[in-house]
Amino acid sequence: MGEMEQLRKEADSLKDQITAARKAVQDTTMQEAAAGITVVGRIQMKTRKTLRGHLAKIYAMHWSTDSKLCVSASQDGKLIVWDSITTNKVNAIPLKSSWVMTCSYAPSGNLVACGGLDNMCSIYNLKGKDGNVKVMRELAAHTGYLSCCRFLSDTEIITSSGDCTCALWDIETGTQKIIFAGHQGDCMSLAVSPDFKTFISGACDFTAKLWDIREGTCRQTFGGHESDINAIGFFPNGNAVITGSDDATCKLYDLRADQELITYQDSSIMCGVTSLAPSLSGRLILAGYDDFNVNIWDSLKAERVGALAGHDNRVSCIGVSADGMACCTGSWDSFLKIWN
Repeated sequence: MGEMEQLRKEADSLKDQITAARKAVQDTTMQEAAAGITVVGRIQMKTRKTLRGHLAKIYAMHWSTDSKLCVSASQDGKLIVWDSITTNKVNAIPLKSSWVMTCSYAPSGNLVACGGLDNMCSIYNLKGKDGNVKVMRELAAHTGYLSCCRFLSDTEIITSSGDCTCALWDIETGTQKIIFAGHQGDCMSLAVSPDFKTFISGACDFTAKLWDIREGTCRQTFGGHESDINAIGFFPNGNAVITGSDDATCKLYDLRADQELITYQDSSIMCGVTSLAPSLSGRLILAGYDDFNVNIWDSLKAERVGALAGHDNRVSCIGVSADGMACCTGSWDSFLKIWN
């Protein structure tokens, strides 16, 4: 055990050195830098559409890049592709396993994917020859549940899993190209950078990690949360990441400064963050909480500037459309709501 202890001590001292180095280059704080900026006025959004059709808890949703269609996954065993403008269902896909936890829309709009407690990522082709939606691939290699998946293209997808790893898959061959290992707890969520060269993952070891997709290596690790990180996203310019945790806070980390900039919390909020999404400009952060609400934060001033109240159960997922004109929330009350 002596050797393990020594190594542990060595690792801790290295961590302390990193913390000291980060402190040394921190020449200003977010509060000081944003001192001259006034807080965004009160944000009041209305429910413009309610998407009804799921019969059980909704666990995930993802917008298509056209900002019109979106896909949602529910534990009624259905994957539904919606037209958010007319509220019509474009596709309703029955799943082999109803225990879904994630879904994703490919940037091309041709494919959707989902996965969950079946440990698999199932890819569906929406643009099949005869108009029927069929399983195109089942990606099986993870030894834990599938918590999140995001397409890079029609041929590559990244998944995160309860087996503490993330993986890059070749959809054509159905094999794992790269395994991203390093987290010490279940990986709960991932987000791909705007330039598709890196991705960030959040896990139950309370850390977020930035990974280089081409090299397959971990570039940066961000600590500071006191509980599981459930949700993660990139700031729209790709220079920062936002995290949401069971410790009832969201945090903003800057990739260039390699450190935490600001924490979004309020003494009246006691419950965990389930999901989050930045607005198109990044000035607002929308975060869903266990208490059925979505709070809107001013990302520069860390003040709460609004709330979306309308769901009767936990808000499990949230997404802002690519054009920035609307946000969609999905909930355990089985409804999706479109707000702006």
